[in-house]
Amino acid sequence: MTKLTSCFAIVVFISLHILYQSSASGDQNSTSTYNVLKFGAKRNGVTDSTQAFLETWSAACGTSSDSSEIYVPKGRYLLGAMAFKGDCKSHVTFQIDGTLVASPDYRVLGQANNWFSFEGVSRVTIIGGALDAKGSALWACKLSTKTTSCPNGATTLSFTNSKDIRVEGLMSLNSQMFHIVINGCQDVLQGVKVIAAGNSPNTDGIHVQFSKNVAIFDTSIKTGDDCVSIGPGTKDLWMERIFCGPGHGISIGSLAKDLVEEGVQNVTLKNAIFKGTQNGLRIKSWARPSTGFVQGVQFLDVKMINVQNSL
Repeated sequence: MTKLTSCFAIVVFISLHILYQSSASGDQNSTSTYNVLKFGAKRNGVTDSTQAFLETWSAACGTSSDSSEIYVPKGRYLLGAMAFKGDCKSHVTFQIDGTLVASPDYRVLGQANNWFSFEGVSRVTIIGGALDAKGSALWACKLSTKTTSCPNGATTLSFTNSKDIRVEGLMSLNSQMFHIVINGCQDVLQGVKVIAAGNSPNTDGIHVQFSKNVAIFDTSIKTGDDCVSIGPGTKDLWMERIFCGPGHGISIGSLAKDLVEEGVQNVTLKNAIFKGTQNGLRIKSWARPSTGFVQGVQFLDVKMINVQNSL
């Protein structure tokens, strides 16, 4: 743990804090608001509102205002798999006061890779709300010895090749697969709550790979797999005030899956609590040649309670 690495991590933290403040101050500029109800969404939890949400996104993304807000009032909204794409003209904020729910039939969502996917976007903020993927039926299928025809399942929330992303106060419930994936992104801030059963398979709380300048603050993760998993190509990841348990702890890897692979650099975990987890902190790697590496990792002020394998 070198002095240089510590200083570098502090610089990253300050930079991300400035990004957060800039995002917040941007809300004071002219804002256009788009209510999903006006685009046909129904908040009864049984009427499919997928198209209404996509149309709301198109309108908000295309506005010429400094910023736009997609407002989701209280209620339950049944939604299928959706991809939000495009280089929006304004800073788009999802203000979610309701709960977004998947179909109770796990096969409807289970064939998709992602439930909510943001692809190639910038300056997007998600505030509040709950995402209930109703994954328990699919977990039961996967854990059953009587069937092998279960779909893989969908990641609840995915960001790919995106930048300047802020997630605050969001809750992810019962994801079919990973709860949140950050892939190929930069400048991401998160503060979320993740909840799934301790025996739910492959339900990593937050997975980060091929991304830089990601900060995860004030986050509670209760799940059946890694609370946070860190894949190849991750650089300048800061995690602070994290609660993990149940779950498999926080893991770097698995690495060395491929012969030519990017490394993991400058990862900091500060002020974390692990309670009732299978593992605490670990680095996982396949036992085979690879160009991958891990460097500049520091764990500070970590408390473990009833953890089976601390390191």
